[in-house]
Amino acid sequence: MKRRINRARSGKQRVLVTPEGIALPVTVAGRGARVGALILDLLIIVMLIIGTSIALMQVAGGAAQIAQAVDGKGAGAQVLQFLIVVWIVAMFLLRNAYFLYFELGPRGATPGKRMTGIRIAARDGGRLTAEMVIARNLLRDIEMFLPIPLIAMAGPDNGMAWLAAAGWLAIFLLFPLFNRDALRAGDVIAGSWVLERPKQKLEAAMTTSEAPVAERFQFRFEEHELAVYGEFELQALERVLREDRTDAVETVYQTIAEKIGRNDGWGAERRFLSDYYTQLRARLEAGMRMGRRKADKHSGG
Repeated sequence: MKRRINRARSGKQRVLVTPEGIALPVTVAGRGARVGALILDLLIIVMLIIGTSIALMQVAGGAAQIAQAVDGKGAGAQVLQFLIVVWIVAMFLLRNAYFLYFELGPRGATPGKRMTGIRIAARDGGRLTAEMVIARNLLRDIEMFLPIPLIAMAGPDNGMAWLAAAGWLAIFLLFPLFNRDALRAGDVIAGSWVLERPKQKLEAAMTTSEAPVAERFQFRFEEHELAVYGEFELQALERVLREDRTDAVETVYQTIAEKIGRNDGWGAERRFLSDYYTQLRARLEAGMRMGRRKADKHSGG
């Protein structure tokens, strides 16, 4: 087992242990994918900033009207000041709320991350909390959004000031190169990491028994007992059943039994899990046919 885990920790492969005690193989996202995702997200933000600026300028009556209002002190100037405040607030929201909104969502990924096939996850195997997402994104201001304007304002002619700002930016940009998991400083503070997104398609079923339902299952589960888990947990359970290690089977049985309030599987833990797996899979596949997906236990559906 130890040898298998060590092999899994080589390269970009890691082992993530969930709060349920399930060991899951995961793949750390490459640095290239992370840079590509950031560039795509910044391009989207820039386009939103340009669109918002043009819309506010149209509301203000165009550039010519704005120039006239700047020199005046009447109602036009007051309207202009209000629109400038709106623009500043919009720029702040686009720069910060963009990342928070998408990363706090069920997919844990911005549009750029989705396009490059990566997502954020908690390093302890638990749920990605709002505190983690806020912490990692607020630190982005220190890592990138503050030093870049300072570099632009100082200019190479200002010597030490420019070098200090450039060094500040370089330290944070190069930080992911000096740790195995390519963590940003924000990831270190928040306890998060960026992983390659697992395939969403369910793998082939472990069993295709055509026996009648009454004969096929020793344990039957109610709808509310199956509704607590999703595709992520189903695939984890499938791996546990395929590996068939006694300690893992007992640990996962205890976790699931406690979660759904059952205690009738003692002595038949593997059969309990196998029946739960088959019925959970059937429920998820039925949901997909109706256009509903439940990615994991935190998702609705």
